[in-house]
This record gives sequence, structure tokens and C-alpha cells, in this order.
Amino acid sequence: MKTAPALNHLEIKLTLPDWVRPFLKKNSPCSTDEEKMRLAVALARENVLRGTGGPVGAAVFRDPGPELLAVGVNGVERLGNSVAHAEMVAIMLAEQGQGSYTLRIPAGPKTALFTTCEPCAMCLGAVLWSGLTRLVCGAPREAALALGFEEGPVFPESYRYLEDRGVEIVRGVLAGEARAVLRLYQERSEGIYNG
Repeated sequence: MKTAPALNHLEIKLTLPDWVRPFLKKNSPCSTDEEKMRLAVALARENVLRGTGGPVGAAVFRDPGPELLAVGVNGVERLGNSVAHAEMVAIMLAEQGQGSYTLRIPAGPKTALFTTCEPCAMCLGAVLWSGLTRLVCGAPREAALALGFEEGPVFPESYRYLEDRGVEIVRGVLAGEARAVLRLYQERSEGIYNG
């Protein structure tokens, strides 16, 4: 039986796969929503092809503009951490890079999260709490549900709640390309880890 480490020695380390940094160097700057989503989709596809995680990619950008703050790919199984969703990783790395627990800076630049699939309940909550001002989604939530992913309690009211608090929601950007990555994952995986 495995012995749990002493509580004062526990730590959490979220990392991106080794291939991400060289992969990003090969990509050109992104200016449009489509280019930014195409980057997120490419990250998700590469994550599936390399067997380093699930079929979701995410990127946080200054908004508007091409400045990339952070990216994330699903690392739940690789990292043994149920919160290591692509969106969560991208948000946490963007905050770390800014040296702040929030991405909302009064009178400062705004930020946008690009994600290849509409977020689960946890990631949708993180959009609000992180201070992001725009959420851009690829594939619809139903595409993840159809594969067997458990997305939690997300309702139309959830999105209205965010919009009422100043978060702009954009859906369906490159939805077909994002769905294709979900299907690729389904073909290559032995099962859905949280279904």
C-alpha cells in the first residue's frame, strides 16, 4: 500500500509537455480570432497525437492584439491532477507570468481566453474569477458530452451570468476543426477519463 507523504511536503507542479515551447516557436503571431483559435486547435491536436493529454487546447491573449500570455493543453492524466484542464493551465500560467492572481487590471489591457471547446463548469467559473474579459470557444459543449466527458452544471444562465459581469462570449470559432480534434481523441483513446 502506498504511503501518503507528510502534508508539509506536498506541492503541486503544473507543467506543459516538453514539445510545447518548440511548437510555439514555429507558429507565427496571431492577430485575428481565427488565427488565435487555430493555435489552440493545433495545440490540442498535437497533445492528442503525442499522447500527452486530452483533446482541448487553450491560449490567453491580450485583447485586442497579438500578444500571447500563456497556453495550456489538457494534462489531467499526464499530471495526475483533475483540475489540469487546458483552460485552467493557461489561466494559471498567464497569472503567474503577470505576477498577479487576476488578469483584470483597472484601466489596463484586457485579456481573452481562446479554448477549443466550450468550458466545463470548473473552467467557466475560472473565467470569471481570473478577470478575463472575453471567452472565445470552438466546439460546442455538446461535442464533449457526446464523447462521454462530464462537463458539470453549465446552463445558459451560466453564460448570462458572465456576460452580466462584463465577460464577452464568442462561440463557434473554427468549431469544425475543434470537433475534429475531439473525434481524433475518441479514435485514439481507450476511454474518457472523467466519463
